[in-house]
Amino acid sequence: MEGIAQRLEKVRGLLPEHVTLVAVSKTHPVERLMEAYSAGQRDFGENRVQEILAKQPLMPTDVRWHLIGHLQRNKVKQVIPFVHLIHSIDSDRLLFEVDKQATTIGRVADVLLQFHIAQEDTKFGFDISEAEAFLRSEEFRQLENVRICGVMGMATFTEDERQVRAEFARLRTIFLRLQEG
Repeated sequence: MEGIAQRLEKVRGLLPEHVTLVAVSKTHPVERLMEAYSAGQRDFGENRVQEILAKQPLMPTDVRWHLIGHLQRNKVKQVIPFVHLIHSIDSDRLLFEVDKQATTIGRVADVLLQFHIAQEDTKFGFDISEAEAFLRSEEFRQLENVRICGVMGMATFTEDERQVRAEFARLRTIFLRLQEG
């Protein structure tokens, strides 16, 4: 049976050098994360604040934690001291809270803006017009302790590969449009 180290090596072999592999560690015990860590993995993604808070103190300090799930504003304060990248900024109110908490501890928080690209109501995120308006606003220009590093989207949960590809192509179009400013 193929172990964690072998699977990581195989996946890394498929990725271009500029791509960061984030091991989604949700629901896995710290012992399994340590196997991946021993195999050189340093970026781990959790989708629940409770889980990241339980695992973070048990892992080495050079782990880069990624919050990949929906983040509630009342939980930002708990993760802002150590999270490497928040992948799920789905509203201006959440971004304001991240900025506020990052300012309090004197750091700049790296984030991704989440866009609603799926044909499902259960997914969160900005739509392009509201994001563009927000990014042009005076309120946005006043944020000093957040750095938008890119975009994120969740495709529809379906086996229809064409639909998934179309949704991610739409996300790429959004990214390029935002880059143009």
